[in-house]
Amino acid sequence: MAALIPRAITSAVALAVAALMWPAGAAATPAAPAVSAQRKTSDDDGPVRFSLPTEGDQVAWTRPGFRFGLGFGYGRMVGLAGAPDGNTLGPTIRLGLRLDERWSLLASFEYRYAFGAGGVQGLRYMGTLEPTWHVTRRLSLAAGLGFGGVVGGSDNPNPPIAPVDEVSYTFPDARHPMSSCSGVGVAGLVRGEYLFVVGPRASTGPMVQLELQWTGCVHESSQTDPNTAESIVERQWWPHFGVSTAWIFLWR
Repeated sequence: MAALIPRAITSAVALAVAALMWPAGAAATPAAPAVSAQRKTSDDDGPVRFSLPTEGDQVAWTRPGFRFGLGFGYGRMVGLAGAPDGNTLGPTIRLGLRLDERWSLLASFEYRYAFGAGGVQGLRYMGTLEPTWHVTRRLSLAAGLGFGGVVGGSDNPNPPIAPVDEVSYTFPDARHPMSSCSGVGVAGLVRGEYLFVVGPRASTGPMVQLELQWTGCVHESSQTDPNTAESIVERQWWPHFGVSTAWIFLWR
């Protein structure tokens, strides 16, 4: 019995020591996640960063820069002062600069086949320089001035006859159009255009324009002036008013 007393005292002391150590161990246990959280923070990619907003296609087309366009159109030439009428069909080339959100400076070149019974037969061309006002992001208005000409003639069965055969002569009007015409003159136009943006680099849409062209036709004969030894030529002015429409593709 006496031998059991020391063992009981030893067990009691051991339990007391374990009881005293338990709160400290329990308090230390939650500290482990703090170490894990600290390790996770050190492996993070840092604060979230947002990319800059992208620029819309409509806005991109208002930026200054080079423009190039191709179109194909159909029109009607109405002769004034007796000049022959005609239809026109062919391509349009355009190039220039967008200056700012509201203005562009463009140049257009038209090469169109002219045809019609009893009217103009041949090639009709025109080149103009056009300040362009962008009313909205789609609608634009332009006015151009430049040159225009005709290479060909007319189907007039009764060409005019010069009163004097041995000298060059200019006819007073075009009531009897010459059968052969090759010349150039002043041209101008007013145009309206409505474009749809189909991407950051391309747009397309219809255009309608009014045209005025004053062509100095020249027909050179095989005869020479006996006084000057120069070729005898016949001249006639062909004024035309025209309306045309086209579909154009524009790139920047």
